[in-house]
Amino acid sequence: MLGTRWQPWLEMQSEMTRLRDEMDRVFGRWSHRRAPFLGQAAFPLLNVWEDDNHYFVEAELPGMEMEDLEIFVNGSQLTIKGERKEPAGEPGTWHRRERLYGKFTRIFELPHVVDADQVSAELKQGVLTVSLPKQPESRPRKIEVRAN
Repeated sequence: MLGTRWQPWLEMQSEMTRLRDEMDRVFGRWSHRRAPFLGQAAFPLLNVWEDDNHYFVEAELPGMEMEDLEIFVNGSQLTIKGERKEPAGEPGTWHRRERLYGKFTRIFELPHVVDADQVSAELKQGVLTVSLPKQPESRPRKIEVRAN
């Protein structure tokens, strides 16, 4: 069995990020333009998965452009910041308004440090896809067992 060094601060940071994401999911984020009891989920919604060489994060960002977004990687933490602007001059009377507008920040803790210099992002049809290459030391590696 391959051993790893226990890093309590990383474990605590990961747990705090998970707790913050859970609080966002349960209580939602709200602005002065909508009531806090609407129960909106965190924005943007994320899907996260991995293969042998990369982590991938997809975020739903309909109607946004890359110019509206900032993406940061710090160690194993991915931050997506942006602002969804309200459409100007919408005529008529609102009967229901559920879409969120304004600034947002989503922070996601990845299981391992990534190669920040090789991270790429693409926004296509309202879905942001961030590809985060794993550092070589965080990739699974087969160890050859030799007999003496």
